[in-house]
Amino acid sequence: MERMTLLVFIVNLLIIFTSVVNQTRADTCTDGLGLCNGCDERCKAKHGPSSESNCDRSVGVGLCVCYYQCGSPSPPVQKKCDGGAGICSQRCQGACCDMNCAQKYNGGHGFCNTLGTFSLCQCEYPC
Repeated sequence: MERMTLLVFIVNLLIIFTSVVNQTRADTCTDGLGLCNGCDERCKAKHGPSSESNCDRSVGVGLCVCYYQCGSPSPPVQKKCDGGAGICSQRCQGACCDMNCAQKYNGGHGFCNTLGTFSLCQCEYPC
C-alpha cells in the first residue's frame, strides 16, 4: 500500500512539473549562436540568466542554440526572435535559406551568415 501511495505521489509530481514546463515554454524563442564553443556562457550573456542553451549536432557540426523567454511586444512594434535553419551551401543559398526559415518559423525570413568557414542560415520571426 505504501508503494502505491508513493507511486501516485511521484506521478502527480511529474504531471505538475510537466504542466509548469509547458507553461514556461509557451513564449520561448530560439537564437542560433554559431558553433558550440562557450555556448552556455554566450547564451546567458546575450539573453539573461534564465536562458538555456543546447549544442545541436543534428547537422553534423555542433551549433549552439539558445532558448529564452520572448518579451511581450508593445504596439505597434512586434518583437522579433532569432533562430536558425542549418547550414547554407552551394545547393542552399539565400533564397533557399529564406524558404527554410519560412517553413520552420511562422512568419520567418532568413539569410546566410558566414561565421569563420561556415555559412549558417539565420532566421528572424515574430514571437
